[in-house]
Amino acid sequence: MAFSPVAVGSEVSPEPGGSGGSGEEADGERELLARLGERPVVGNRLKEVVGASLASACLGPLAGPQRLGTLVDCLVLNYGLRQRLGWSPGRGAAAEGGGAAEGPLRCCGCGRFLSEPVTVPCGHTYCRRCLRRELRARCRRCRDWLLPAGGTSTAAAPLRTSVVLNQLAEKWFPGECERARTGRRLEELLAQGRFREALGAVSQALQADSSDLMLRIYRAESYVGLREYKTAIEDLNFVISKMPNWPEVYFRKGKVLQDSGFVGDALQLFLQCLALDKDFLPAKLQVEKTLCDVLSPEKLGESLKESTWNSPHIRNKSFILGSEVTESYCNLQLCPEQNLGGSEVLEPVSGSLNRAQSAHALNSTEDLAKEDGLKRVSSEPLLSGQEKGALLKRKLSFSEQDTVVCEDGKNKHKKQGESSKRDMTLAFGTIPGHLIDVSDFECSLCMRLFFEPVTTPCGHTFCKGCLERCLDHAPQCPLCKESLKEYLASRKYSITELLEELIIKYLSDELEERKRIHAEETAEHSNLTKNVPMFVCTMAYPTVPCPLHVFEPRYRLMIRRSMETGTKQFGMCISDSQNGFADYGCMLQIRNVHFLPDGRSVVDTVGGKRFRVLRRGMKDGYCTADIEYLEDVKVADEEQLKKLRELHNFVYNQACSWFQNLRNKFRTQILQHFGPMPDREENIQAMPNGPAWCWWLLAVLPVDPRYQLSVLSMMSLKDRLIKIQHILTYFSRDQSK
Repeated sequence: MAFSPVAVGSEVSPEPGGSGGSGEEADGERELLARLGERPVVGNRLKEVVGASLASACLGPLAGPQRLGTLVDCLVLNYGLRQRLGWSPGRGAAAEGGGAAEGPLRCCGCGRFLSEPVTVPCGHTYCRRCLRRELRARCRRCRDWLLPAGGTSTAAAPLRTSVVLNQLAEKWFPGECERARTGRRLEELLAQGRFREALGAVSQALQADSSDLMLRIYRAESYVGLREYKTAIEDLNFVISKMPNWPEVYFRKGKVLQDSGFVGDALQLFLQCLALDKDFLPAKLQVEKTLCDVLSPEKLGESLKESTWNSPHIRNKSFILGSEVTESYCNLQLCPEQNLGGSEVLEPVSGSLNRAQSAHALNSTEDLAKEDGLKRVSSEPLLSGQEKGALLKRKLSFSEQDTVVCEDGKNKHKKQGESSKRDMTLAFGTIPGHLIDVSDFECSLCMRLFFEPVTTPCGHTFCKGCLERCLDHAPQCPLCKESLKEYLASRKYSITELLEELIIKYLSDELEERKRIHAEETAEHSNLTKNVPMFVCTMAYPTVPCPLHVFEPRYRLMIRRSMETGTKQFGMCISDSQNGFADYGCMLQIRNVHFLPDGRSVVDTVGGKRFRVLRRGMKDGYCTADIEYLEDVKVADEEQLKKLRELHNFVYNQACSWFQNLRNKFRTQILQHFGPMPDREENIQAMPNGPAWCWWLLAVLPVDPRYQLSVLSMMSLKDRLIKIQHILTYFSRDQSK
């Protein structure tokens, strides 16, 4: 298995200023370390890369935590491979097991009930809590940016609840929605720093419903605000025992340990969180910040050079915490089942600094807390530079066995390759049949069942085709009239996957009927002889390019339908005062469409077959026609064919002479717009429309469109050449004057 290279050397900025022998020597050594870091990190080479990072850090100051992003990705990758917990794009929370709840409405982020659903631009739906807390920058399923402008915008766009999905949630699961409202009230209390009041409210809610794990998260945050870290760990450990694959709970526990002074163990929990969800942004930022602090030259010292890292004494040396720190951390690793009668210690993350410590010191925390609260102790002052290097290597060298949490809260080890799966069915797992109503899934524009539903930034949902037609007329939401200019400019009308899944699951018969109607409409638009769309604008000719600027709503729709049906063709005719458009025209083949931010488009087309109009019609604002295609009548008699070739060669030479005698300005403009004149063809009757140079010449000659139309309608190559000869003779006479 190959991995992406990790350029560790690029994470270190060179020392400002300075020159001479020592500076050049440091630059050379840093360059060597950078080259070492650029090789792929596989297996045990992680130690080598980390060593290169540490030694490189000693040679110059780090530019900041953000420069360690590549190293963090490397650590998470290796951690995931060791723990067999790595999460891959495309797997949602439901696919991981353990942390997901079975049910029709669940969040793509946390896997829990989809309260206040918000559909992001990629089409996936999250609960408002996951997005409001900025827990991730990319979508957990498709890894697309959740924020506009590449996810780098400092001012996040307002989160608008999806109206249709929210109505379904309120109708189907009112109890879960009430739970979500309770959670929002608790979040407001925590945000205002009213921890004691929040603790009372969440405790009361837990008495009514002890199965709500989210309430335990809120209670843990209340305890953290009150500096009661031990009790906060109890709640977080309980949640981990029930949902071992929920990334956020590992991050919350890591924050508690970090606030308590246990930086190393907090770092490991952050890595566990990232192994489950590589895009969990707060955990990644904390790892970068911690590594930046640990790798700072002031704390590393000169002892962390390559020879030191390879020393057997450092590699095998045990790390021992001070007695006070060890005792305090043992208390923090309290069993989550203690309040429920359990007595086993739950330690879901392997590799803890004090895994060898016994649980007999659990009761000593209260005395420590009475003196000065739980001390925020850092292990750094107790260690030498070599000891710090050994500690970091121990942190990054995990056991070949993984620790998993069993149903009874005990730890068990599993061998490599095994996986743990647990499914937890919540109250919102099934929907009563009488609550499923097709009217809840109807588009407010066409009043039919949603087909390819898309959700706008303002939270309203429409059929994709219906919304596009509305945006052809005005860049605003058809319901609330909010501006959709940015949404239109992005042209990213992603299907709302959850809504489509619900329709497939619960309204399969209605969906099949809707698909049948759509297929019939598409087939009607695909017919190239009946009801062919007509663009009434200018003259078009076979094989000649015809660029178009499309801005009218009716023609936007026409071009879009031509692209969606796959024909990529439509007819072009000039206008006619009596019939609306001329009796003859030319089919245009779309080669490329360039959309402008305001919805207009520049369409690159080229002429195809000629046709005659049989019957005129109208469709959604643009003209249509039943047509028949025209082809030149071939000459069979050898004598007539010989005379036709002579006429063809004479007119071709006359055309070349006329074009060469044009002024350079005009000739350059023609070449830029139409390209060079086609070469003479050997078989003049090979193509159904005759030689291509005739149509190119007819397009560039400054002739009245009605005269050009008469030439376009001719089915005799001889008559067409005679007409062109008359035109060239007239213009050549003007050139000679």
